Amino acid sequence: MATDIKDAAHAVDAAAVMRLLPHRPRLLALGEPTHGEDALLELRNELFRQLVEEEGYRTIAIESDCLRGLMVDDYVTSGTGTLDEVMEHGFSHGWGASAANRDLVRWMRAHNDDRPASERLRFAGFDGPLEITGAAGPRQALTALHGCLAARVDADLLPCTEDELDRLLGTDERWTDPAAMRDPSRSVGQSAQARELRLLADDLVALLDACTPHLIRTASRDEWDRARLHGRTATGLLRYHHWMADTSPARLTRLVGLRDRMMAQNLLALAERGPVLVHAHNSHLQREKSSMRMGGAPLEWWSAGAIVSARLGERYAFLPTALGTIHHQGVDAPPPDTLEGLLYALPEDHRVIDAARLAAALGDTRPAPRVSPWFGYAPFDPAHLAGCDGMVFVRDVPRTLGH
Repeated sequence: MATDIKDAAHAVDAAAVMRLLPHRPRLLALGEPTHGEDALLELRNELFRQLVEEEGYRTIAIESDCLRGLMVDDYVTSGTGTLDEVMEHGFSHGWGASAANRDLVRWMRAHNDDRPASERLRFAGFDGPLEITGAAGPRQALTALHGCLAARVDADLLPCTEDELDRLLGTDERWTDPAAMRDPSRSVGQSAQARELRLLADDLVALLDACTPHLIRTASRDEWDRARLHGRTATGLLRYHHWMADTSPARLTRLVGLRDRMMAQNLLALAERGPVLVHAHNSHLQREKSSMRMGGAPLEWWSAGAIVSARLGERYAFLPTALGTIHHQGVDAPPPDTLEGLLYALPEDHRVIDAARLAAALGDTRPAPRVSPWFGYAPFDPAHLAGCDGMVFVRDVPRTLGH
């Protein structure tokens, strides 16, 4: 078996990845089993460079706030702002502090210098404006959508004025109270104003769709894309806030599912533009349902990857990353009877694994699921092997600056 597994392993590069796939996917999803390790992001960066140079990829999308990501895209495409400003304000979840993310943004800006628009690289966040402790208010998305339409369509077609939106939105603090995540009574998501805003947001999105030919002729496709993003985000946030105020047992399951639905909608929109490398946690990109325990209760929902795969079929490809060790987090060498343990016996540090050949080598043998001693690392579930187009294995994750 060891020889068969070795035959399924290859150097991690774009050519090896593409050989695993029947054709170039519109969305190539590279997952990671833990966050905050720059070694994994550096591997992502190098793969993206190769995909750009060898396979014609032009967009990278990461698990970060989709609205903040517009600032990063403006910088890499046209040099708007400074690198320091972009890293501080263009990322959510603290990703802007990553040296590898900074290297990625710097390289993309340099690559785009003096290139025509059709050849420029694009950056996207595909997560909603959501943090662990709560959700952003809908003001930014709603007012941007309204402003785009107000500048280009007859005022009589608008369902409301900017002043009416402002009155219904109230203060941003009403929407962003972190206590609302655990206490539904603190949420304003089912107030009379929120219900009216949901209807107005729906009408604004409908107007955007109805006026698509005019908007593309009078503005640009990029502006139209951004208006659609603001529409998706506004309706998604209002729906999320509505269910934050819910008191049923399904509340948390619905919220995590809504987050992945927002991710999936953003990924499907990006796929319309051209091939995209997507990077996020394995659990968001896998074809199977995701699961977790929150407050002692088990939650299970369809991941963004499962939703996108159902829509795109073979135009979606998923490569999870599995790890051997993260010594600085107490994750030592994996037990030899686990999938990670079998791959850990390979001599090279980084390998891309042919999932079909690996499954054939395992035969009827089912490796034991690995148990992580650290909550921040989710080992690969061997039962999910059939849902992968390949796998990246990183033998040892080194300690990086900041750990």
